[in-house]
Amino acid sequence: MIFTIFIPLLFALILPLISRCIPKVHPGYFVLFVPLGIFIYYIQYIGSKFTAITETYKWIPSLHINLTFHLDGLSLLFVLLISGIGSLVVLYSIFYLHTYERLNHFYIYLLIFMTAMLGVVTSDNVFVLYTFWELTSISSFLLIGYWHFKETLQIRCFKINAYYCIWWIKYVWGLIFLTILTGTTSIREMIANPEPILNSQFLPLILAFILLGAFTKSAQFPFHIWLPDAMEAPTPVSAYLHSATMVKAGLYLIARFSPIFATYEWFFIVVSLVGIITLCWGSYMAVRQTDLKAILAYSTISQLGMIMAMLGFGTEVAIFAAVFHILNHATFKGGLFMIAGIVDHETGTRDIRKLGGLLTFMPISATLALFGTFSMAGIPLPFLNGFYSKEMFFESAVLLSNETNSFAAFLSNAVPYLAILGSVFTFVYSMYFLFGVFGGQKKLDQLPKKPHEAPIGMLLSPFILVSGVILIGLFPSLFNQSLLTHAASSISQTVNTMDIKFWHGLNVPFIMSLIVVGIGIILTITRKTWQPIYRLLPGKFSLNKVYDSIIKNVDVFSKRITNFYMTGSLRTYMLIIIGTIVAVTTFIMINTDGFNIKYDNLASISVLEITVVIAIIIAALATIFTNHKLAVILVTGIVGYGVAILFVIYRAPDLALTQLVIETVSVVLFLLCFYHLPKMQKRDEKPKTKLVNAIIAISFGTLMTIVGISAHSSNWFKSISDYFIETADTIGGGTNIVNVILVDMRGLDTLFEITVLGIAALAIYSLIKLRKDKEAK
Repeated sequence: MIFTIFIPLLFALILPLISRCIPKVHPGYFVLFVPLGIFIYYIQYIGSKFTAITETYKWIPSLHINLTFHLDGLSLLFVLLISGIGSLVVLYSIFYLHTYERLNHFYIYLLIFMTAMLGVVTSDNVFVLYTFWELTSISSFLLIGYWHFKETLQIRCFKINAYYCIWWIKYVWGLIFLTILTGTTSIREMIANPEPILNSQFLPLILAFILLGAFTKSAQFPFHIWLPDAMEAPTPVSAYLHSATMVKAGLYLIARFSPIFATYEWFFIVVSLVGIITLCWGSYMAVRQTDLKAILAYSTISQLGMIMAMLGFGTEVAIFAAVFHILNHATFKGGLFMIAGIVDHETGTRDIRKLGGLLTFMPISATLALFGTFSMAGIPLPFLNGFYSKEMFFESAVLLSNETNSFAAFLSNAVPYLAILGSVFTFVYSMYFLFGVFGGQKKLDQLPKKPHEAPIGMLLSPFILVSGVILIGLFPSLFNQSLLTHAASSISQTVNTMDIKFWHGLNVPFIMSLIVVGIGIILTITRKTWQPIYRLLPGKFSLNKVYDSIIKNVDVFSKRITNFYMTGSLRTYMLIIIGTIVAVTTFIMINTDGFNIKYDNLASISVLEITVVIAIIIAALATIFTNHKLAVILVTGIVGYGVAILFVIYRAPDLALTQLVIETVSVVLFLLCFYHLPKMQKRDEKPKTKLVNAIIAISFGTLMTIVGISAHSSNWFKSISDYFIETADTIGGGTNIVNVILVDMRGLDTLFEITVLGIAALAIYSLIKLRKDKEAK
């Protein structure tokens, strides 16, 4: 299983080499086989006899962080969506993106994102899950910003990144709390033993952290405003990220952790309330939009809200319906995004006000859009998968039991009405999208390009997705026991196979569907009459305006602060830095008894040590009063060599040799640069300036001295030196303890130090090369 997760990432590393070796072939054809191969591999697990699979690979066992991957029904559903729709998106992108674009960059970002999503839905270790979670943020940010030359995209990408950083950090705090309370990093073990979490006084805080991460990821109200901004990305990105993968990661998170919190009443209240509000607000705002992808963006928000609400309901019907709609939404929404991209590609615009009457020019696209929008609207037709899950949503809303909490009881009674309200606007924006583009009068004079049908290669992916809409609609039981039941039972073991069929009699859910269609038709026909309501709601109030206002005020405030200390004076910067260090360190030491210095257990001081220290002090003081450049360099060298002598006295030959080499190189470099050094001149400074300099210098020097002495006197933690002595040979295989510490015990530190030196060397080489090239010209 681990190979299939990381194969997209591995292929991303070799894709540039393949493209260079075979430059005349579109790189998308090579990439296509990666998600397609993964999809074919995981199809074998579909079936009524499927059992969960777990694989573990040790990574950081000392911190209980291992690569543990668990494939159950829920993970399998998401893996098939990620790889299956990923294949169709790659195929679509081959014909959508121009050959002169940075195609390698696009597919590398896409492959990294694919690995990240596969890791999110299969990881059992919470910190590995979070690692992949953050990787989805980085890779999706790169995909959304693929057309980076657009100025508007740069602003919107900043908003998306701001939302990622502000809210998702809360998510990792929640995971840390869960790990501390349960003593495990395994999600399965947490689910098996939820009592420490449910009995904790931090339960509300943990739930808040987890929900904030999930709500932000899945664009729930009021954290939804980043999703419409992401529509500036290329259509293949929108079709992939916002129909089947990234925005559903938050749903996956809620579904995965819901067995822990399902019995907690506030989980039902918060998740259901946020979900149902998101459904209503997203569908209501979709009708207001004029950009095709913006309509679909708010449509996605509303659909995600509906699924989120069902996960909050937590009943058997609701969980099954949520899983079913995750599958259905991926099919019709992925196809509709691709149709929107086709319309934009073939007409040159996505503005629905300029479109209309395209049925005669693009009959295939119009037919595919018809099935997709009708399914999304939940129209009761037996060959549309959207109706089945929409009716199950109504059923789950009606069957909500009265809760003990008064507000929970009120919410349970209000949910069916809010479900109808959100679904009515879902019907309206679906018809608005379909007939606004393909119906009505032709407006050819407003189109940048003469419309025509898209090539077969671009139509193939949406055709397959819409075929999935019809196939699931005609044969829903085909996916029932083999896939959906496994996914639903992974969330709640009480969920059994549901009976999916078109006609259950003239029951309440079916009547609700008829009400939605009836009111939806009326509102669709009279849309222009009631559309001025948007002047009142949201009117001037807009979450985007709130965000813009916050960012503007933060920018003004930060600019004032920056202008206060960024004066261009090096002395000012040093005063602020050193002064802050002195103040903060002194405050901490006072509050932690850091000045409680002990004089026992001190080694004797020899005359040689005193002599060397006096020499270092005199040399250090001499640097202040010396005005000759050569003398300053030599005196500075005396300080460094004096420290090396102290290392020799204290029997640290390795450190002494290192200090000698560094000091020698530094002195030699200064001497080589002697000619280029500025002429040293004595500055006439005001007495006040000298006094401030002296106070800062003496305070810092005194404090560092006290810190060093206090560190010797403090004994907060057990000394680690014994550990190094005992394990240097057994772990590091060496008797030179210092070398073992540098290479093994602190190997990462050494690695990063070498990396820094390597980067510095490359920078120096680049500067020298640029100068030589400039001189050659």
